[in-house]
Amino acid sequence: MQRLYQARDRIEAQLLLDFLDRHLVEAVILGDFLSGAAGGLPADIGPTLWVVEDEDLERGRELLGRFQADARRPSNTVTWHCSACGESVDGDFDLCWNCGQPRAETGL
Repeated sequence: MQRLYQARDRIEAQLLLDFLDRHLVEAVILGDFLSGAAGGLPADIGPTLWVVEDEDLERGRELLGRFQADARRPSNTVTWHCSACGESVDGDFDLCWNCGQPRAETGL
């Protein structure tokens, strides 16, 4: 097992864990409940992501880079209209919230 990343908080750790899982990299979070002792422990104590299989460490680092780059990318604020039901959907979403229809390709 190899240490991959020291997260800011439990939420960031869980989001990254889910991202790794979707890309078939098995990982675990250790120390996620230590943040409750903030002030009494060193600042670098908290949720840490560990890759279970040593050979997945490099892939985990690549995915971590993608995850962080995606988080810095500005959101898409252009609203689109569902081709199936006509509902307005925020640009950050690829599926209609009302009927689940995927966004139609724009050809861009």
